[in-house]
Amino acid sequence: MLDNELKNKINSLWETFWTGGITNPLDVVEQMTYLMFIHDLDAADNQRAKESAMLGLPHKSIFADKVTIGERSIPGEQLKWSVFRDFPAAQMYTVMQEWVFPFIKGLHGDKDSAYAQYMGDAIFKIPTPLMLDKVVTAMDEIYEQSRQASSPDVRGDIYEYLLSKLSTAGVNGQFRTPRHIIRMMVEMMNPQPDEVICDPACGTGGFLVEAGHYLKEKYKQEIFFDRQKKDHYMNHMFHGYDMDRTMLRIGAMNMMTHGIDNPFIEYRDSLSDQNTDREAYSLILANPPFKGSLDADIVSTDLLKLCKTKKTELLFLALFLRMLKVGGRCACIVPDGVLFGSSTAHKAIRKEIVENHRLEAVISMPSGVFKPYAGVSTAVLVFTKTGHGGTDDVWFYDMKADGFSLDDKRTEVKENDIPDIIARFHDRAAEKDRARTEQSFMVPKAEIAENGYDLSINKYKQVEYVPVEYPPATEILADLRALEQQITQGLAELEGML
Repeated sequence: MLDNELKNKINSLWETFWTGGITNPLDVVEQMTYLMFIHDLDAADNQRAKESAMLGLPHKSIFADKVTIGERSIPGEQLKWSVFRDFPAAQMYTVMQEWVFPFIKGLHGDKDSAYAQYMGDAIFKIPTPLMLDKVVTAMDEIYEQSRQASSPDVRGDIYEYLLSKLSTAGVNGQFRTPRHIIRMMVEMMNPQPDEVICDPACGTGGFLVEAGHYLKEKYKQEIFFDRQKKDHYMNHMFHGYDMDRTMLRIGAMNMMTHGIDNPFIEYRDSLSDQNTDREAYSLILANPPFKGSLDADIVSTDLLKLCKTKKTELLFLALFLRMLKVGGRCACIVPDGVLFGSSTAHKAIRKEIVENHRLEAVISMPSGVFKPYAGVSTAVLVFTKTGHGGTDDVWFYDMKADGFSLDDKRTEVKENDIPDIIARFHDRAAEKDRARTEQSFMVPKAEIAENGYDLSINKYKQVEYVPVEYPPATEILADLRALEQQITQGLAELEGML
């Protein structure tokens, strides 16, 4: 989360773009993302050099030797942020426009890669050397302050804040899932080195990046010392789809900066017939859109057979079941309405997951999790595709705190259920004896079926009522008369003073 000082710096930077003539908010976000990418390329290259040295692996810097830009050959060092930021404004502008920007557009050698596809039409729009100099200086200050604040995901936090300034964000549903919620879901699913992971509504790639981080932390030697597994991690593991080319461009840059060379990130309406994926993925992590326009005519007919509706959140659940391999797992965020909605489509998709697959967990989250950008109550559903049932007991957890205040400020607080959620999820066998009055408990499938497949935690949670004893009515009336006498006496004394 960003503190007020950082927000003020970003507001000032936004104003620099605005007064410089870049008034379209999406253009501001895009140009800032390019600059963050260029900055992070330098930092990521240095980090990879250190990691390779520690692991005893060879490493060749992307800035090494000479770099060919068009017909010119220039020293790669001059393309590094840490070098050109010290140039005079006019020289920096020339280097950025004529060398650095063409360099990042052609950075990935594979012309069919996601990066090449979405960077091909990228345009450098900063109009003057003076404006570029101001922006680069401001970006350095923002990064320096973030380092001092030990912010784990500078780009993500800045992007989330920028997105909040877009007037169209609420319509498009482009709200970044908070990183700590993404991390919780990834740790619950515990991805393995041989996974094929997909987010069919990937946006800027937050779930894919965090899954990559987790694998690198937990299985670094297993992945990077095995040529086959490293190739799988770099080129075949991560898949993401979205309908916004700006989001895809940012997502491709995001993935590449985080060390994933060639993710499969594609422009695709996941709910339409153009998405032909079936039984392709072992793990789906997603926060699909809850609202927005939907062209019912292009929705895939096999999704409508399972769940005849225009509600995207229900159609995406049907899609996840279709895209997963048998044995594949899914952790996804859904609005609370999915859990208890009474329409035929709501009941059908819940029944499908409970009866024909294995529903494992329902984690109810407080409405403040997505503030200040949205106040909707949400839940995390975790299920496994089996095709032949398997739901036995479903684990419910009532999350009351996520480590941040549940108001618009979202300041850090001590109360945090996330570590408890992760620990209990991985030891669900010990949860069977928990009472329904506890924060987490198990509910048998038969009881869920009896309740029309209602998955709202309040349907099953028991509330302990502590009896409160009140004095007899005669005693309360006597107290009231005594108070009345005191008031009357007080008023008489007051009148005597006048």
